[in-house]
Amino acid sequence: MKKIILYSQPECPPCDIVKLFFKEHGVSYQEKNIKSDPVAYQELTGKFQSYSTPTVIINDTVIAGFDLEKLSELLDIPAARQ
Repeated sequence: MKKIILYSQPECPPCDIVKLFFKEHGVSYQEKNIKSDPVAYQELTGKFQSYSTPTVIINDTVIAGFDLEKLSELLDIPAARQ
């Protein structure tokens, strides 16, 4: 099973889309709010060298920003047709 962490913050529409995507596909994840959790902010900016939300960590792979195509690929979910 893949370990998935979503770094998010309030007032982040792309974060909400990622959460909806995870819900629709039954993806279990841990959410860390960088505004209310200073430790999460330090992890995001220090350990993962990311300054944007959403940032998703899948095992050791960092996806900074909004990239549903990459999420689909790493989670083996068929990409949505356009």
